[in-house]
Amino acid sequence: MLSASGRKPAAVFIEPIARFFLRLGLTPNQVTRLGALASVVVAVVAIPTNHLFLAAIISGLFAAFDMVDGTMARMYGGGTKFGATLDATCDRITDGALFAAITYWLMVEYDASLPLIAASFTVLVASQVISYVKARGEASGFKINGGLVERPERLIIGLVGLGLQGLGVPYAIDVAIWVLAIGSIYTVAQRLRIAANDPHANEIIAPPKGAVDPNRKRK
Repeated sequence: MLSASGRKPAAVFIEPIARFFLRLGLTPNQVTRLGALASVVVAVVAIPTNHLFLAAIISGLFAAFDMVDGTMARMYGGGTKFGATLDATCDRITDGALFAAITYWLMVEYDASLPLIAASFTVLVASQVISYVKARGEASGFKINGGLVERPERLIIGLVGLGLQGLGVPYAIDVAIWVLAIGSIYTVAQRLRIAANDPHANEIIAPPKGAVDPNRKRK
């Protein structure tokens, strides 16, 4: 929901940072890698050690790298197919690290109930599935745009809940996890419905390499 609408107001802050990095001689792909590495380190170190508010603030700042590298690519003369693939891959890694660390914290430090742990695992898996449905659908020629809980919403809700919990607000992480779990399941179904209703949804695809073609006549 916020992916498109949030870019224009954020550009006021992102573009000067992108220009600064370009003047330093950094490439968009280098910024993508650095941002992903830093995000993973913060998640797996700060969250399990109970530095929740610090983890939320720093993770939020590094999440902005997802917009910086894209802005740099446009200023650089245009993004590349590898750059887009690298960016999407790093997004999946950082999302996985963040929600895996939160799930670990819930189990070890928070003494969470089994339903809450299950909900957190649901967010961890569904966050990957939401992105995969879009990627696989677009590889098949579908147009899958939007969704209730895309990556910006997922990060905002998750990090706000984490930060508030770190400040002592009771049940903040519980609410965030349940909202994300329900919203993520809905978004998976929403994107599958978009794919199912696409005009090209019922087109026959070629069998995978090595598979027996049922239309081939046997000798």
